[in-house]
Amino acid sequence: MAVSWTPHRFTGGMLALDTANTVVLRNDPEKTFDRLKDPAEIARFAEAASGFRADELGGRPLVAPAPEKIAPVVLSIRETTDRLFRRAVSKGAIATGDMPEFLAACADGLAQSRTEIGRPGKPFGNPATPIAFEAALAVSALSLLRGDTIARLRICPNCSWLFVDKSRNSSRLWCDMAVCGNRQKANRYYRRRTAAREITNV
Repeated sequence: MAVSWTPHRFTGGMLALDTANTVVLRNDPEKTFDRLKDPAEIARFAEAASGFRADELGGRPLVAPAPEKIAPVVLSIRETTDRLFRRAVSKGAIATGDMPEFLAACADGLAQSRTEIGRPGKPFGNPATPIAFEAALAVSALSLLRGDTIARLRICPNCSWLFVDKSRNSSRLWCDMAVCGNRQKANRYYRRRTAAREITNV
């Protein structure tokens, strides 16, 4: 079954975090599921990300012509990114023991790429030519290591997705206010109403 790659799927703030968030409900083993379980979804995700992450990518389109072939490296970058930065949010610092696996996964993502990156103002390179999804994913993941970015990483208290808090006063709570924020508000309202009825019925 094809996934609908809606704006809510891209609330991480960066390509690497959006990709990490393709595992839904990581904190609930009985309900968790992987939106990239079908490798064909990697190509569809890359196509959607080209639009939703155009600012980060500098307008450079992502391509994944052989999703079955790149699936192992994409999933490796995804899982090591999630593990490294989820722990960084919890502890307030990067655990050096998690770094080698993360860096090796990113290196694999870059290994087969025949392109150039890192131009001034264009970290993903020339926007006139496509870039392999796994290479762009590695670049995005490595860019998370900047200290100012690490300080703004958050875990959504509703869905447990990772996201970068880009608000001016660094006070954002939810990955998406329209989805997770409203769900939490509705849950609090329901609990208050239920508690009020219980008191009235005593």
